[in-house]
Amino acid sequence: MTDSLDTTGYLRRLRLPHLAGERPSVAGLRALHRAHAELVPYECLEIWLGRPTTVEPAESTRRILSGRGGYCFHLNGAFSALLTALGYRVTRHFGGVQNNAARPAGATGNHLVLTVSGLPGDGAPEGEWLVDLGMGDGLHEPLPLRPGEFRQGPFSYALRPSEAEPDGWRFDHDPRGSFLGMDFRGEETGMSAFEGMHAFLSNDPESGFVRALAVIRRDATGCDILRGLTLTRLGDTGTTTVLDREPDWFAALADVFGLTLDDVTPAERRDLWRRLTEAHERWPAQAT
Repeated sequence: MTDSLDTTGYLRRLRLPHLAGERPSVAGLRALHRAHAELVPYECLEIWLGRPTTVEPAESTRRILSGRGGYCFHLNGAFSALLTALGYRVTRHFGGVQNNAARPAGATGNHLVLTVSGLPGDGAPEGEWLVDLGMGDGLHEPLPLRPGEFRQGPFSYALRPSEAEPDGWRFDHDPRGSFLGMDFRGEETGMSAFEGMHAFLSNDPESGFVRALAVIRRDATGCDILRGLTLTRLGDTGTTTVLDREPDWFAALADVFGLTLDDVTPAERRDLWRRLTEAHERWPAQAT
């Protein structure tokens, strides 16, 4: 629901308070998407802290306003509530991320996708846009919802009709990205459609979020990726650093991703670090 949404607080979180009361526009949508991608990280820390979450946009929004982020159900769910409160015409879609070619394409329900309509602009004469903050190292800005190839910073993307989903769409990621592509269905869906997959992603030992902590922040020139203890900068050039000292890891979490974990107790920090180092030692065996 949007009637109780703290729109003013959300816009302050995005450093865009001046957008309060403005009519929907392509420029406004782009500014909101860019700010959200840069300031609200894609992350699964709650899983590693043992704190259950839901897919409810109101809960996700409260967590974002407290200085945290989330993954696709949280980020896109909250962003859809914000856009709706600001007057944008938003539709939620049932989607699926394809991690690699060994997995079938199609909308498996492991991804929530947003589209915005009614905003004609350059490249989108019919006014339809793909809006997605839940792909981690994916979009920095919205894409016109039409077949074509697009470039954002150092990354190249493509949109085309989905071969797996009739009346749906296929997003092809840059070859350097963390996944192969994403399909989504054309019709609207509700948040309850994602509850089962959210339970799997949050709890199952085979879930990628359970096996490795991931934090990602996208900006105009690339993205920062923290996977376990390994920090990578991906852009025109790339760097990789293993943060195997506890102070360095928490410093990078704060400095690079803006996650200070002020609500995490010293005991929780110690337990988190223990779990991270144990997972780091296991990772070579898991990856084979």
